[in-house]
Amino acid sequence: MTLTLGGLLAAGALLVVSPWLFPRRSRDAVRVRPRRDRFQAALALAGLGRVPPAVFVALSLVLGLLTGALAQAILGVGALSLCASVVGGAAPALLVAWRARTRRSANRALWPDVVDHLVGAVRSGLALPDAVVSLASNGPEALRSDFRAFEADYGRTGSFGGCLDRLKESLADPVPDRILETLRMARDVGGTDLTVVLRSLAAYLREDLAIRAEVEARQSWIRNAAKLGVAAPWCILLLLATRPEAAIAYNSSGGAVLIAGGAAVSVVAYRVMLSVGRLPQERRWFQ
Repeated sequence: MTLTLGGLLAAGALLVVSPWLFPRRSRDAVRVRPRRDRFQAALALAGLGRVPPAVFVALSLVLGLLTGALAQAILGVGALSLCASVVGGAAPALLVAWRARTRRSANRALWPDVVDHLVGAVRSGLALPDAVVSLASNGPEALRSDFRAFEADYGRTGSFGGCLDRLKESLADPVPDRILETLRMARDVGGTDLTVVLRSLAAYLREDLAIRAEVEARQSWIRNAAKLGVAAPWCILLLLATRPEAAIAYNSSGGAVLIAGGAAVSVVAYRVMLSVGRLPQERRWFQ
């Protein structure tokens, strides 16, 4: 009886603490996978969808080492060379993120026109695959290459659903995800309200675009202040490091601590300023 009660007590204690013990790996895997997916989506949106992430990381490491070696050869300050190496290694990722944001912002103004083209194609009697294919020649110029790829893919496979999935991967944007999923649902279940839904979506996108443009115009000074506030001290530091006596001072332990502390403060302040001035981005729910 004692052994039975002890076993039941141990099983109960194990069940109580199991949510904190066993799901840890699964939560980590769930966190890692969205980060990897977001990185691949950013590469695709920046026009580097065919570059494997491992190759991109390797090139970033090589660039960081080269940048650090060049800074060491010019300035001769170890702490600054380490900072230059970190900046050089992070530069490709920052460039990809910047290009992805720029393309997403530029495409945001084009999606209402895409929806209008789809509405016109559907009302003219075209089938949904043909309506999407027509965007390869009638859609906005910046998006025609993606729809040409869809046209070639659909002509090769004939699978509308699979071609939509690959088109969503190449576009890597939550707005076309909603548009294409609306077309998929209309294709699968039918209905006569597709044009009404698309027109409502186009009106919502235009309203959201106008609000975002107004808010971004008002908050642009925050981003400019953040960039100026981070760049100015480091420009002065680089100018001072060109003097031999300053280089000797910065090569000391106190100089290294000063540079490391300044780098940490700059990164934290810059991220805080960007988080204050950045509008929330939509998540991709239909991946």
